[in-house]
Amino acid sequence: MLKKILVALDRSEMGQEVFEQALALAKVMPAQLLLLHVLSPEEEGSPYIPMLSNVDYYPGLSGQSLDLYQKQWDMFKDEGVRMLQSLCAQANTADVTAEFTQILGNPGNTICKLAAQWNADLIVMGHRGRSGLTEFFLGSVSNYVLHRANCSVYIVHCPTRLKNSEKDVVKATENASIS
Repeated sequence: MLKKILVALDRSEMGQEVFEQALALAKVMPAQLLLLHVLSPEEEGSPYIPMLSNVDYYPGLSGQSLDLYQKQWDMFKDEGVRMLQSLCAQANTADVTAEFTQILGNPGNTICKLAAQWNADLIVMGHRGRSGLTEFFLGSVSNYVLHRANCSVYIVHCPTRLKNSEKDVVKATENASIS
């Protein structure tokens, strides 16, 4: 029987789907949830790291760019905490014991380490459906966790409506670059 479920989340629509499925599992078992958001520069929506290659030519630029990046990163962190607080409150309202944490690091490695430290029985996480070159260059966090976690892993696949919206964005980007 599952007693401890680690839920790896991001701020995408996929993250909401992952949470809903984990919550449904926790209600049935009953199990407690640990909601995890890994702060990573690779996450969609994370602040852009300023290019500082021309610092010698623009001496004032580096300080301003770093200050701006730090403000954006702080906002990114705060948004992650607010998301986790909201989801934790939803779980508690549904009579599911839940807590949360936000950790800076490599997503796959961080998920596996925390699952081991917390003695999770199950990890629930999403899979965006990347394949081919996209997966080769960007990697697959779910694939990493699936092969390295010391507990069972439940993968929530990207709903078709999200895959279609991603394809629309890719097509729009390609069309814009061709024009």
